[in-house]
Amino acid sequence: MNTTEFLDIASAICPERPSIIFEGKVSTFADVADRVNRLAAALAALGVEPRTTVGLIQVNAPRCIETYFATAKCAGIYVPLNFRARAAEFTYMINTADMKVLLVGDRYAPIIEEIKGEIPSVQHFITLDSRREGWLHYDDLLEQYAEAEPPYREVEDTDTTVLMYTAGTTGFPKGVMLSYNSFTSFVMANVSPVDPDAEEERNILTVPLYHIAGTQAVMSAIYGGRTLILERQFEATEWMGLVQQWKANRAMMVPTMLKQLMDHADFNKYDLNSLKVITYGAAPMPLEVISHALEVFPNTQFINAYGQTETAATITALAPEDHHIPAGLPPEERQRRLKRLTSVGKPLADVEIRVVDEYGNEVPRGTVGEVVARGTRVMSGYWKDEERTAKTIKGGWIYTGDQGYMDEENYLYLAGRASDMIIRAGENISPEEVENVLYSHPAVDDAAVFGLYDVTWGENVGVAVVLKPGATASEAELIQFCRERLASYKRPEKVFFMQELPRNPMGKVIKRELRNQYGNYPQV
Repeated sequence: MNTTEFLDIASAICPERPSIIFEGKVSTFADVADRVNRLAAALAALGVEPRTTVGLIQVNAPRCIETYFATAKCAGIYVPLNFRARAAEFTYMINTADMKVLLVGDRYAPIIEEIKGEIPSVQHFITLDSRREGWLHYDDLLEQYAEAEPPYREVEDTDTTVLMYTAGTTGFPKGVMLSYNSFTSFVMANVSPVDPDAEEERNILTVPLYHIAGTQAVMSAIYGGRTLILERQFEATEWMGLVQQWKANRAMMVPTMLKQLMDHADFNKYDLNSLKVITYGAAPMPLEVISHALEVFPNTQFINAYGQTETAATITALAPEDHHIPAGLPPEERQRRLKRLTSVGKPLADVEIRVVDEYGNEVPRGTVGEVVARGTRVMSGYWKDEERTAKTIKGGWIYTGDQGYMDEENYLYLAGRASDMIIRAGENISPEEVENVLYSHPAVDDAAVFGLYDVTWGENVGVAVVLKPGATASEAELIQFCRERLASYKRPEKVFFMQELPRNPMGKVIKRELRNQYGNYPQV
């Protein structure tokens, strides 16, 4: 099934319903479908055929969505590029993707002009904003092909529709091949289809559209006939204003976004009561933050979604009912439910999850191992990289690189990335376990645990800490706090105080930067 059918069906069933709200402009499903058809005809005329790669560099905007669906109508492969990439990374991604068409926003055009001579595969440059000499212009193409018939191309469910580059811990980004099945399998199993008689839902979307969470949110909204309220990039005050103005019902957040909202001086000045569901994920959620969120959003349901690019987003979810901790529970039951809040929930129906040891054998419940997954929607492999593909897909299972364990009730708990695991004298130390202890200290606002090279022990525990405004705590105090709550070998050896932790756009701490700065590992 081609994902373009999501848009075709929604525009046929509810053509006048708002599809995208962006910077005050409302576009209906019929509007979006019309623009997609025009762009698809234009791309076909430019030579976009099955498996032709079409790239885009732009912050969140309706044209990102239109370009994906237009490319899919041509059976081409859409390549959304991380707009924060450096020139060398852009050159690498464009060349390895053998990109034929590249659409670029104004902010990123100068860097593409600089590397034009190094990306010979690109035959057509299209500007999304201002006109540039020697470039095609997006609006001109839509006008030129206003009356043209869009192409109709047959596709297989397993054909690649999106090539999504994801950063690794070392080297250049990896190109993850995601098929039509990667999106249709998830959406059709987890989202109610468009219903013309149902109450209209509005979903505010601020996570980057080059990220799998943003792409799956778009697919879900189009299939479900939901209105997307797009924000170019997350900014707390603007976000609250958009929720209030457009009465948003749903939101996709990362933990740092949610924390920034609740800590904002103007948080209580906005009416956010329209929010019915907040889905969070992409980075660990501190118990203190989600507990606070449950208090300040008493009428909102929360869902914790866990997944990665290679699994086409969510593979487990902690459901709204798992976030409900009523007053008056016996202490033991309350603790059990609080602990469950630190999990990422249960596997979704369309995927299988196991936790395995280094030999691929499933480990007993409660034992930490590597999380592996399989299903029709996981990636088919890494683009032009058979070696990496073979290391990641074994026997049909995706090896996620995440450490975790499953409890007796099938809830999955993460214990950090395999590459982040600290091994001290042969003992594995989960960074998340130490981080959760630090988050419970009243002075700690943010924390990240990483390895410190030690010639005797192999590794020791290092901690980067951000204190709450006005709070004080010494290194000795925090080490003693951990010593009282953890096994002795897990206590931090050193504490580094910082103004803020290095994070990527999705809120994940970039621990390699901390290891490079403080870890003192020998140069290889």
